[in-house]
Amino acid sequence: MNNEVTNGAKEELKKKIISVLETIADPEIGIDVYNLGMIYDIEVIDDKHVKIKMTLTTPFCPLANILPMMVAEELKRKLGIETDIELVFDPPWTPEKMTEKGRRIFKERFGYDIVEEYRKAYGSK
Repeated sequence: MNNEVTNGAKEELKKKIISVLETIADPEIGIDVYNLGMIYDIEVIDDKHVKIKMTLTTPFCPLANILPMMVAEELKRKLGIETDIELVFDPPWTPEKMTEKGRRIFKERFGYDIVEEYRKAYGSK
């Protein structure tokens, strides 16, 4: 198969990548890295290579070395994709980065809307 992929194929592959990312939970919070808002960008290079910009909920996260490795290993194992992960901290993660699904999961699990609480404390973006 040619490594070049059309825009449509890139979008399909991106959807598959997101599906895999939704299976990788932040062990401390218990919500997946995608819906937690830790994935800033997914760039499909070709059908076997992807670049991901990822952040952590804090630069001092004790899982700083583990979470990116988990992402790369799962994408390799489930989709056969080599992943170049760039860990970024600008812009810094806030609860406002979470997807609507992530907010719902958080509220179900912890009993409050973290984004509303964050906005009350720090204002809106």
